[in-house]
Amino acid sequence: MTAGGYGQSPAQRVGVTPAGIGVRAIARFIDWIIAGLIGAVLFWLLDRVADIPSWISILPGAAFGFLYFVVFEVATGATPGKKILGLRVNGAGGAPTPNVKESALRNAYMLFNLIPWVGGILWFFAAIGIGLTVSMSSTRQGWHDNVAGGTQVVKD
Repeated sequence: MTAGGYGQSPAQRVGVTPAGIGVRAIARFIDWIIAGLIGAVLFWLLDRVADIPSWISILPGAAFGFLYFVVFEVATGATPGKKILGLRVNGAGGAPTPNVKESALRNAYMLFNLIPWVGGILWFFAAIGIGLTVSMSSTRQGWHDNVAGGTQVVKD
């Protein structure tokens, strides 16, 4: 067994280059912009057709961000931000894409934003933890990748 205890290390596979934290952060920022724009339009439309209190609109917004990442990773192996920067997410064991469970687990920390008052703080510490564990890992896998069974962001 090698890195993370998941069998052969993804970094040891021929032709697989792990993506570093900097390019991953830029991809995430691009995705936040795209998801934010799409979400703003969708929830503006929702507000026009449904009479819901404004404080409730944050709930589907946080869930939408989570679903954005899961759907793109499972369907194509990459979010638009990752595609733009030539990155993709491998599933556990080097599968070409993560399955729904793997993607949901690796992105679950985003759901902290659903928790009133402290959710943003929990999300922030989870994101810092991801950055640190990706930076310290020879395979550039964060704690969230290991929780998901060994997913990995790689250069395409």
